[in-house]
Amino acid sequence: MFENQPKGLYALALANTGERFGYYTMIAVFALFLRSNFGLDPSKAGFIYSSFLMFVYFLPVVGGILADIWGYGRMVTTGIMIMFLGYVALSVPLGGGNTAFWAMIGALVLISLGTGLFKGNLQVMVGNLYDDPKYADRRDAAFSIFYMAINIGAMFAPTAAVKIMEYAQTHLGVSEAESYHFAFAVACASLILSIAIYYAFRGTFRHTEMSSNAKKKDTATAAVEQLAPGETTRRVVALVLVFIVVIFFWMAFHQNGLTLTFFANEFTAKSASGVQSMAFDVWNLVACIFIVYALFAVFQSKTAKAKGIAGGVIAAAVVFLIARYFMLPESTKLDAPIFQQFNPCFVVALTPVSIAIFGWLARRGKEPSAPRKIAYGMLVAAVAYVIMAVGSVGLLTPNEQAQTAGPLVSPNWLISTYLVLTFGELLLSPMGISFVTKVAPPKLKGLMMGGWFASTALGNFLVSVGGYLWGDMPLWQVWCVFIALCVLSAGFMFAMMKRLEKVAK
Repeated sequence: MFENQPKGLYALALANTGERFGYYTMIAVFALFLRSNFGLDPSKAGFIYSSFLMFVYFLPVVGGILADIWGYGRMVTTGIMIMFLGYVALSVPLGGGNTAFWAMIGALVLISLGTGLFKGNLQVMVGNLYDDPKYADRRDAAFSIFYMAINIGAMFAPTAAVKIMEYAQTHLGVSEAESYHFAFAVACASLILSIAIYYAFRGTFRHTEMSSNAKKKDTATAAVEQLAPGETTRRVVALVLVFIVVIFFWMAFHQNGLTLTFFANEFTAKSASGVQSMAFDVWNLVACIFIVYALFAVFQSKTAKAKGIAGGVIAAAVVFLIARYFMLPESTKLDAPIFQQFNPCFVVALTPVSIAIFGWLARRGKEPSAPRKIAYGMLVAAVAYVIMAVGSVGLLTPNEQAQTAGPLVSPNWLISTYLVLTFGELLLSPMGISFVTKVAPPKLKGLMMGGWFASTALGNFLVSVGGYLWGDMPLWQVWCVFIALCVLSAGFMFAMMKRLEKVAK
């Protein structure tokens, strides 16, 4: 899976992992920080939180426009510096008064703007690596690897935030409200690592840093691919169609932070024991991930030594898991946020499976096109909510549950839903990014990647629909709303498939 990829891919992926680790460390505790430090009620805290997320995903539109003028590398470097200033501002404990509140708002503006300059343009640079015909057929696999790297950061971020806060409270004697600033400081450190990786390995991807427009300015004789006006229009229209579908995927997918978390908190068992409880410790999941990758190495390695090393890794991971099993407490408490670890863990574990399946299909000339993968991803997301609908049959409405403690269901319903949603995510998200970098007109690559993030931002904004449904409506009907949206979006994609696949060739 990692063979025959340009070295620049791994440098850019690691730089992005560092940035994402910092971002998700902050996100893991930010809503709680708003309530603890400023005493905000849930609605006000939620408004600030969701608005921040929306701008984080919308401002790459601005970053893309600027990058099409001045180059991707300049915007990536500028963005990470601005983000760093924002995280530094969040890391300084200023109390809970008006000055501290507006300083926090200023920090969020800096982080949003910096992310807008950094995130989308770094992904365009990854796509530019595959403009070389030598690597063109590895574009989709590359974005799967890149996407996996993002989730490695996301997987460890919540644990890092919690542990650093516990350390600050226990060993440094700070209050809970003040300890959040230590988590934000972790984000500062991760950005330093990210920019260090970027410049240490810049030579492997320097040629991707400049946009077509920037190249034209810097080199009068630069050869820039020219498209006929009609072809440019067809490509932009195709991308807009994909963006429309992406809105509804993220609307459904990011219920993981809203209605799916409500379900975990209000309708899911509060404890687990035995083997099931092991799934709620991130290090056990990491051991399982090692087993998955080592199994691939056993079958794909070309030497007996490499196969032996892989076998040793599997044995060590199994011994680790057995030892952990015998160290289990009688019962493990389940807090609703812990379910958030499953999606990034599944992404990391399933990425090689996804690449292997599509590689096998490609060798037989049967690999689906990127638009078709996106449509399949919407159908898979619908299946995930079918699981939730089945698991919710017979449960009380949320308002009834709040008044009368009704039955609780197994955590396996949510775990299964996250597993299936992850399959949908792997079909849609990395494939969608790959499609954008491939189809976008050369002079509009930054803008079109910004469009991808703008559609994600709108999807995040529409996540709130789930909150409006959470009340007197039977749960199975709530999930059916998302089933319907996913199925209709998939149907729209299939109806437009000929047009989309024509520009994808």
